Amino acid sequence: MTHGSWQIGHGKSVGIDRPAVFAILNVTPDSFSDGGELPTPAAAAAAAERAIEAGAVGVDVGGESTRPGAEPVGVEEQIRRVVPAIEAIRRAIGVMAAVSVDTTSAAVAAAAIDAGADIINDVSAGRDDEGMLPLAAARGVGLILMHRLAPPRQDRYSDQYDAPPDYAAEGGVVQAVRAFLAQRVADAQAAGVVRQRIVIDPGLGFGKTVEQNLGLIAGTPELAGMGLPVLSALSRKSFTARAAGLGSETPPRERLAATIGLSVAHLTAGARVFRVHDVCEHVQALGAAWAAMASK
Repeated sequence: MTHGSWQIGHGKSVGIDRPAVFAILNVTPDSFSDGGELPTPAAAAAAAERAIEAGAVGVDVGGESTRPGAEPVGVEEQIRRVVPAIEAIRRAIGVMAAVSVDTTSAAVAAAAIDAGADIINDVSAGRDDEGMLPLAAARGVGLILMHRLAPPRQDRYSDQYDAPPDYAAEGGVVQAVRAFLAQRVADAQAAGVVRQRIVIDPGLGFGKTVEQNLGLIAGTPELAGMGLPVLSALSRKSFTARAAGLGSETPPRERLAATIGLSVAHLTAGARVFRVHDVCEHVQALGAAWAAMASK
């Protein structure tokens, strides 16, 4: 198990000696599950307050959907969406709770940090913008590096690939993801990012079939063996429904039980940071599972 803390911006840290839950707060009109639900900064701030009261240690704010097929959103529009929301959230929840910005743009990340963000959550692992890793180093913030096979506009839902992603040449999906993340961690450290500020994300739902996603969850000990905290970000994704025997047409909001089941499985496999839509349910379920794990 990974113990200790994740060092983030503004001299703060997130404890990872037990599950750490982050609430997903998308200020987007087109996210796959909650698009359009937070149309104003006040709405985002109120949602953040509810999440912290329910037991989240922080919130993750995104201004660009990363669902399969989503088109990129320009830097100016992302900033217009996320900066007022983060400013309002910071006023509402105070200085101690963590705020993450979900973006692949260094300019958006810089504006978000100025507005009060402590963490950059980059689904491209710093590949979309060569300024991202130097920015994270210079500003001393937390950094999430994720594996993906292709940008969202070129991706498909886990059960809709015409030809399944092929990781055989790399030894399978777990080894492929591990090798990629190890390289990106090395690149981040070479850019000056302190290792204690990095969290790795296997990218569940990004360029993987249902079976590959489940294999990555089961293979989490291989990733945790890198000595860095592992992020679980499977909330309401299509593969959770298929894993539970539900049809692909099952609405995202009806995937809660499947999501919690896989989140608990991911916890027992070694994940410690959880990015979720349903905070209260996850805090309780992960807390109960952790209590059982800690009693061994």
